[in-house]
Amino acid sequence: MLDRYESRVEISNPGAPIVPVERFIDGYQSRNERLADLMRRMGICEEKSSGIDKVVTTIEMYQLPAPAFTISHQRTVVIIYGSKPFDEMLRDARIRACYQHAALKYVMSKPMTNRSLRERFGLPETKSASVSQVIAATIDEKLIKPDETAGDSRRMARYLPFWA
Repeated sequence: MLDRYESRVEISNPGAPIVPVERFIDGYQSRNERLADLMRRMGICEEKSSGIDKVVTTIEMYQLPAPAFTISHQRTVVIIYGSKPFDEMLRDARIRACYQHAALKYVMSKPMTNRSLRERFGLPETKSASVSQVIAATIDEKLIKPDETAGDSRRMARYLPFWA
């Protein structure tokens, strides 16, 4: 079901997902592997689930608020928001964007940094402190963690999703 509102679009599917919502960007599991294999061989669907990756990549490219994924009454709901400046985004929207950015960077074998997150939000270098606060809040929520292989330099800090 697709519902269109003034500031968002909501897409809902019946049933709970078999992959946790936190792992939508990197996770993949088919409900019916035999059917999925047949559909792949017929060219009806892709080889591996990358639809969410494509959605998040496009949302980041247009610097939109991060989509929200929720489970409600045996339904999986995706909310795609309209344009909103960084200064008007609520704390949870910023944290969600930071986590999704880290997960997307990880699956693309690229590091998430303060700079990459600033670029994702379309912010200048003068907003580094604001982005550092978003990163710290996302770490506090245990959705991302520092990449220990990057060393102790704050300037060279990189971040990973919690499951990496």
